[in-house]
Formats: sequence, C-alpha cells, structure tokens
Amino acid sequence: MKKTKWVPAALVAAMAGSLLAACGTDGGDATAGDGDGASKGEVANLNAAGMPIVKEPISLTFFTGKAATNGNNFEETLVWKQYAKMTNVNVTFQLVPFENLTEKRNLALAGGDYPDAFYSARVPASDLMKYGAQGTFVKLNDLIDKYAPNFKKLLEKYPDLKKGLTMPDGHIYSFPSFYSPEFMPMLIGTPLWVKKDWLEKLNMKEPETTEELYRYLKAVKTTDLNGNGQADEIPYAGSGINPLIEQLRGAWGFGNRGLGHKFVDVDPKTNELRFFRTDPAYKEVIEYVRKLYTEGLIDKEIFTVKTAALYAKGQTGVFGATINPNPMTQLNQPNYVGLGALKGPHGDQLYSHVKVPAVWPGAFVITDKNKHPEATVRWIDHFFGDEGATFYFMGVEGETYRKTADGKLEYVEAITKNPEGLTMDQALAKYITWLGGSYPGYVQEKYFKGSETLPESIAVGKKAEKHQVPELWNSFNFTEEESEFRSTVGADIETYIGETEAKFITGSLPMSEWDKYVATVQKMGVDEYMNVYKKSYERYKNSK
Repeated sequence: MKKTKWVPAALVAAMAGSLLAACGTDGGDATAGDGDGASKGEVANLNAAGMPIVKEPISLTFFTGKAATNGNNFEETLVWKQYAKMTNVNVTFQLVPFENLTEKRNLALAGGDYPDAFYSARVPASDLMKYGAQGTFVKLNDLIDKYAPNFKKLLEKYPDLKKGLTMPDGHIYSFPSFYSPEFMPMLIGTPLWVKKDWLEKLNMKEPETTEELYRYLKAVKTTDLNGNGQADEIPYAGSGINPLIEQLRGAWGFGNRGLGHKFVDVDPKTNELRFFRTDPAYKEVIEYVRKLYTEGLIDKEIFTVKTAALYAKGQTGVFGATINPNPMTQLNQPNYVGLGALKGPHGDQLYSHVKVPAVWPGAFVITDKNKHPEATVRWIDHFFGDEGATFYFMGVEGETYRKTADGKLEYVEAITKNPEGLTMDQALAKYITWLGGSYPGYVQEKYFKGSETLPESIAVGKKAEKHQVPELWNSFNFTEEESEFRSTVGADIETYIGETEAKFITGSLPMSEWDKYVATVQKMGVDEYMNVYKKSYERYKNSK
C-alpha cells in the first residue's frame, strides 16, 4: 500500500494568527527546561514547602479545556478562589470547550501563541514528544524530583505510571489524569448493566456466560416486561457498537492488557505480542455480536444515535441492557445490576474492559513561556496528594462536604438535594471544576464522588476483580517517525477494521468474507504495524 507522507496541519495553521489572549502574564519567552531557565530571583521567591507557594504573588495563564457541565468562570469557583489565596499564585484560565479543544490547541502551538501551561487540554502523547523535543514543553524530570513530592511518590509506587509518561527520549513532559489502579469502578467507567427487576420477572439469574446473556436479551425481546401492551422493550441499547464488543471480547480471552491497547495484546500461549483483531478465534466475537444484531437484540439505531437521544430513550425505562457509567445517574433508572466478566464458549473469563490508569497522560503541560516553572510544578503537585485531592474534588469541609460518623466524605444537602431544584452537577459547578473529566490529578475512591462510587458501581468493581486482566498496560509512547506511521498507515488499518467489523455485524458483509478481510488487513501493513508496536513495547518494558 502506498504510504502517505504526513504533513502537520499545524504548518498551515501557523499562518492563521492569534487565537488566544497573550501568553504568560509576565511576558517573555525564556526557556525553563529542567528549571534552568528561571532566574535566581524567581527561585528565591519560591517556598520549598508548605503554603504559600511563593512569597510574593505571581500570575499565570492556562489554556484550559472546559466541559459543558462546567461553569464559565473558573477563577470565581470556590476551589480556585481559595487556592489563589493559599498559594499566592493567581491563575487566569482561558476556557476552550472540549469540542473545539484539539483545533484551538493545535493552532495555538503552531502559531507560537500559547500560555504558561495547558490545563485539562488533552495533549496527546505524539504532541508531548514533538513539542518536548522542540523545547516548547518543559522537561519535568528534575523539577518533579525537586518540587513535586506527592507526584514523585506516585511514580515510585506505580512504576508503570512512570513508564507511560516517559517519552522515547527519556523525558517526562506532563502530569496526567491518574486513576488509582485500586479504584476498579473508575477504571471500568462504563459497565454492562442489565435490568434486575426484568430478570426477576423472567425468573432468570444474573447472566454469567455469553449464552446466558443471549437468552436474557432474547427473552426481553419476546416478553412485554413493562406491561404496556407494546413490543417497545429494547434488549440492548448503547452509543456505538465498540463498547459492547470491548465488554464481550474478554469472554474469548482477548484484550488482556486493557483498553489502552485495542488492537494488540499478548498471546497467552506464546507470551508474544499479537494483533488480535484478525485472530481466527476473534471471528467468534464478531459472529456473536452479529447474532445479537441480526436477531433484533441490539437497538437498530446503535450506529447513529446521539448521546442525548439515547439517554432520552433510556429514561422511558425500555432498555433491557446498556453500557454507561450508571443508569441511575445517566437515565434516572433504578433496578439495574452491573455484570462481571462473562464466561465464553471455550471457558475464557476475563474482564478486559479496563481503562489505563493514566487515562489522560497530557492533562497538564508547562511551556517554555512560563517564567515560574518551579512554582507551577509545586502548584499542580498539591493535587496529587490526599489533602489537595480532597480539596479539589470535595471543596471545603463544612461548606461543600462533611465527614460522616464512619469517616467517609459526602457532599452537603445543598448540593445533593439543592433547594433551588438544581441537579447535582449544576449545584457543584460553582464550587469545583472537575466535572467533565480530563483534569490533572489523582483519583481515589475516598474523595471522588462521581457515579463510579455508587453502591452498584462498587459491586461491579468487586465482580471484575475476580477476573481482571493479568497485567494492565498504560498507553505506549512512540517516536516521531513511529507516530507518523501510526497516523497514516496505522490509522488506515484501524479505520478499515472498524468499518469492516460493523459490516459483518449488520450483515451487509457475509462472514464467508472473513479470510479475504484478514488478507486485506495483512496487505495494508500489519507486519510493520507490529514492528512499530514491538519497539515501543520494548521501551515501555525497559523504562526505568
């Protein structure tokens, strides 16, 4: 297959002019790499520990990703107003909606009009490598060692975290959004839920095998479980087909290194990397999902439905099964139970739908415009310790949360049962900014109070732990040359696989075409794809 030379769109974008307001408030563009660019005066203004972070106030500007659920002025939220007083660091958050984030981040970097740091900006690993090598992003290895005791402890406790953040040149350029590997419900994120009261009506137990799941979905289709005299029950509904495939393939032993690796895992027979999406046995995964779809057990709108429309439909209580964070919080529907790892036809039972702990590696990046890199590292490091993380997620004790008699934390009723009729997210938005995700920080169950900490979500986590993947990998990092291959030939392979799997599932392509499909994928460059993957894996494995 002819290879296409990748030309960064950023080269064109560089001519587009300024998108964001002027960069670091202090001006200048001295390089701060490894802390060497900061003047002696700047370091003299720094307190080595405790609060405030600096003796005399400083100002910083952050390019900041924003979810629709967030407020429109971060500086006025309780957490950031308090933190500015605590630290003597005044941050201006330049808010960019997540839907426009990639475009505006690329334009800012290409045009050189970027601020002191990128916050919740979802900087991809390829950009960390590219702009780190150019000196645009600050090398953090020494700064972490000197000024980030909380994060340094995490790197020591979780060696795979350091592996996942270390670029091929040996440097770390970012702080991540990091989920505790012990917080299984958070790593699962979106379990497969089935309607508990419908199971009871059908006199069925909770499905534990793929065959039992099929029988349950079949029964939902043929039974008037909501008693309205209409055949409006939908056995399974979700947004896109991939979440369902990713939940099911562990029942055939695939995806055994987690969701960070959607095409490659380890062959348990040889202990070598394998491209599992064209494995002969993987055909059975697609055939199973095809059976569900062609028998009408999957919502026919699954390939096109928008999230808002899906949730509106789900709120009518017609879903027999679905995949989302929690039906109670997303669909306002109780009586769902989350499934553990299903056992497949050959005895495989693996809960492979587990995200990488460093879910957003590039959640916080310091740029060469920043004249206070040491203070900035201290500023972000606070949120990787218990005190700072509790403050970030829960706010201020007595004002936004309280401690129960058994020592657990819970939001006050003004948030959970808002007197003005606000939803919990709406009530929270004036206090905190973590809604919508992608934030830099350390997420643990004890102070994170999203839907993943509800009792039914915790129960799913306990089920999953019984059959969790043997080794959970963070995402691998690639050199610029490898990234170019992955963004061209690699992307073509992955796109073709996704499109063809959908055709098999819907029946528009017969399963008799499987061998021809595998041969096509092979010709597209799978051998080179695996060579690139193996190189990055060796670096990841041997990273210190």
